[in-house]
Amino acid sequence: MRFEHLIEINDPLNPLIESLSLEQVWAGLMYRVEDPTAFLPGLDRCEILFREGQQLERLLHFGQARIRDTVTFEPGEWVRFESAATAEHAGGSLTIRIEQPDALRLFLRFTYETSLPDGLSSDEGVKVSEFVKSAYRESDLDTVRVIRLIATGGLPQ
Repeated sequence: MRFEHLIEINDPLNPLIESLSLEQVWAGLMYRVEDPTAFLPGLDRCEILFREGQQLERLLHFGQARIRDTVTFEPGEWVRFESAATAEHAGGSLTIRIEQPDALRLFLRFTYETSLPDGLSSDEGVKVSEFVKSAYRESDLDTVRVIRLIATGGLPQ
């Protein structure tokens, strides 16, 4: 299954939303790389197993489940999380790309590619696919919420 969507970070037409700089958003994304517990409900801890240049290998501990992933990034542009499919995890990748079409607007583009089927073959498959996409959207909105907390000096609980 492939799923992609945008979340607007800065909306110059909405004065109720505090604008963030590209640097603040990038710092938040790197926080998610280094200490993802604030971003991933159920994550007990994260071990960095390997680090070289713009790549890390991590072991994520969700209770008894362990997920090993690889994180690569291009500073100020994008970060990509990749994990192999296991008995406990569907595997796949998430790429979060910063998009800044002009000086006032800033977006995050989330692109998921998983081993799950697209769900086009049956009504039940479509329901599952839509449920997963909805969960991804909610998770990504939470990511932006945590990035905003980090940017304003409040560390997530």
